[in-house]
Amino acid sequence: MKTTLLYGKEGLTIDVPDDSLIVEPKNLSGLEDEEAAVRQALQAPIGTLPLRDMVKNTDKVAIVISDITRPTPNHKLVPWILKELSHVPLENFVVINGTGTHRDQTREEFVQMLGEWVVDNVRVINHHCHEKEELIKVGDSRFGCEAYLNKEYVEADFKIVTGFIEPHFFAGFSGGPKGIMPGIAGIDTIMTFHNARMIGDPLATWGNMENNPVQDMAREVNRMCKPDFMLNVTLNREKEITAVFAGELFEAHDQGCAFAKEHAMIRCDHRFDVVITSNSGYPLDQNLYQAVKGMSAAHKIVKKGGVIICASECSDGLPNHGNYADILKMRKTPQEILDMINDPAFKIFDQWQVQKQAVIQVWADVHVYSSLSDETVELAMFTPTSDISATLEELKKTYGEKMTVAVLPLGPLTIPYVEE
Repeated sequence: MKTTLLYGKEGLTIDVPDDSLIVEPKNLSGLEDEEAAVRQALQAPIGTLPLRDMVKNTDKVAIVISDITRPTPNHKLVPWILKELSHVPLENFVVINGTGTHRDQTREEFVQMLGEWVVDNVRVINHHCHEKEELIKVGDSRFGCEAYLNKEYVEADFKIVTGFIEPHFFAGFSGGPKGIMPGIAGIDTIMTFHNARMIGDPLATWGNMENNPVQDMAREVNRMCKPDFMLNVTLNREKEITAVFAGELFEAHDQGCAFAKEHAMIRCDHRFDVVITSNSGYPLDQNLYQAVKGMSAAHKIVKKGGVIICASECSDGLPNHGNYADILKMRKTPQEILDMINDPAFKIFDQWQVQKQAVIQVWADVHVYSSLSDETVELAMFTPTSDISATLEELKKTYGEKMTVAVLPLGPLTIPYVEE
C-alpha cells in the first residue's frame, strides 16, 4: 500500500507492505477561524488578566519566538499580538529570535517567519548564546551553573513567549519554558542543560514531565526571570492551529501538554522489526542534526537490533553550525561515541544531539533517505538509502516475509510507545 510521509515541503509517497501499521496522531481539524481563537485566548487567558490589560502604552515589550527550525506560525501569532497591543507604539517592541545554539536567521528568513510587514515595522533580532555582552545573569541553578539570559529580554518591561507544543525527546514537551531556556539562554547555561547526565537520565524522555531534569531546569531558569505571558499553539499535519493556550506560563503550558499528550501519544501492542519515520517535514527536517528527533520517535517501538528508516530532506545540510559533525568524527562506532560523551571530562557544544543519536544507533541500525550525499550520511554512521521500498525488500532477506513494519508519517508529531 502507499502512504505519504511529511518530507520537505512536498511530502514523500512510498510503498510499504499491506500489513504495515500506520501510526498517526488523532486527526484534528484546524480551527475554523484561527485569528478569532487566538484573540479570544489573549482576551480570556489562563491564570492571568487579559493581555491588553497587563501592558502599559509606555512599556518596552519583548516577544520571544522560536527559530526557523520550528513550525510555530509566528507569521500569524506575532501580528495578532501586535493588534491586541495596538495601544503600544511599534518602536517599543522587540522580537527576539530564540535561536538557542542554532545559527542566525537572515532578513529573508525573518520575512518568511514573520511576514514582511512585521520585519519592516518592528525591530527583530537574533539571540546570540556565545556573546557575553548580550547576556545577563539572572541567578544560580541548582543543577550546577549560573543562569544567563538574553539582556534585551531581561530588561524589557513586559515579556511574552510564543511557541508550539508537541512531545519532545528529552524535555517531555516542547513550548512553554523551552522558549526561554534554551531559546534565549547563554551557552554555559545551555551546556549544563544539555550535559550527558541530564540527557541520559531515563526520565528525560518523550511525554514525561514528572521529575524530568531537563524540564525541571527549564522551569527553574524561567522562574528567575519569568515571561509575563505565554502564547502557545498545537498544530496538525498541515501545520494548521488545532488549539490555543495562552496566559500564565506554567498553568497554560501544563494544559497544552495534557492536550498534546492525549492526541499525540499512541500506544502500540509490540515492537517492530522495521520502523519508518519522517522528521515532520519542513521546517523541522532541514538538517540531519534535527532528524535525530524523528529517529528517537521510531526508537520507542523498534526491536533491539531492528532497523529505523528515516526520511528527512536535510536541505540545510548537517547543519553548517556547531560541532555536530566534528564530534561524529572523534570515534569509529556509536558505542565509542557514547562512551566518550558519558566521560565526565568530555564537554563539547552539540554533544547532546550526538548522545541521543548514539543511543538510538546502539539499539538499532538507521537508514537515512535525504538530499544529502551518501558520503555525508555515512559520516554520521548512518546507512544511506535512495529507495525506501527497495530497502524494505532487501530487509526481508534478514527478517523474512513476516517482517513487521510500522510507519510514522508525521515523525515526532506522533509519539508511539509500548508498555513493557
